[in-house]
Amino acid sequence: MLHSKDAGIEGLTQFAMDVIRRAGQEALPYYGKGRLNLKFDEGLVTEAELHLREFFQEQLCSRFPDHQVYSSNEGYEGYTHEGKRYLWIYDALDGVANFQAGIPIWGTSVALLENFWPLFGLFYMPATGDFFHAQAGQKAFRGEERIRISQQESINDESVLLTYSRFHQDYYCTFPGKVRTLGCAAAHACYVAMGRAEAALVANESYKDLAAISVILEAAGGAMLRMDGTPFFLSDYIDGRKIDEHLLMMAPANYPEIVGFLERVY
Repeated sequence: MLHSKDAGIEGLTQFAMDVIRRAGQEALPYYGKGRLNLKFDEGLVTEAELHLREFFQEQLCSRFPDHQVYSSNEGYEGYTHEGKRYLWIYDALDGVANFQAGIPIWGTSVALLENFWPLFGLFYMPATGDFFHAQAGQKAFRGEERIRISQQESINDESVLLTYSRFHQDYYCTFPGKVRTLGCAAAHACYVAMGRAEAALVANESYKDLAAISVILEAAGGAMLRMDGTPFFLSDYIDGRKIDEHLLMMAPANYPEIVGFLERVY
């Protein structure tokens, strides 16, 4: 058994990469099996999420029994040199509506903190094979290919803005390019990180939802900003509170232009 004291960052990263791919394989038997007479099969999603969480917990306990798994119902306080300094944030399914309906834009994410500092983030999309990952402060990758945010200096009719569902109920939008909702915030963030979209607007997310993708986005040169342009600190929400405010993911330099296309409906 490999204990945390024997595992450096590379060993921990390799474990995470292996287990997230295996979790993806565990998810596929449930994929697209939602009942056709329902728009959203909550029973199927619940069964799949429970299975995937149990799978991850079993794999982690067998390798690193002294590590912790994040739960919004628990408090995490105090600096330690023990194994409990490692906190894993596992989001079994992002894009659940797509998952149950057989639409391939969904995935599972893993992040690891050491005494509350992020070490890495991973997001895997089993139906497409896309695998995004980054160590904090290092480079971001899709598979083995390095990714970066768009280098486009101005927004035009070929630019892409990714949004959440019901976006049109909250904003008047004059964005000149393509406005799309793909149903998976983690995928949106990764598409921004790889330069396929200039920005993503997200809403109704939580710490668990954003922990992994925030590492990937920042490693690719992007940032999460509040709608007023100030920095957003995800660590403020480790207590599990829902993030009520809307957030923009993008190259910070593009903020003034992009926010100018959005007017909030009140």
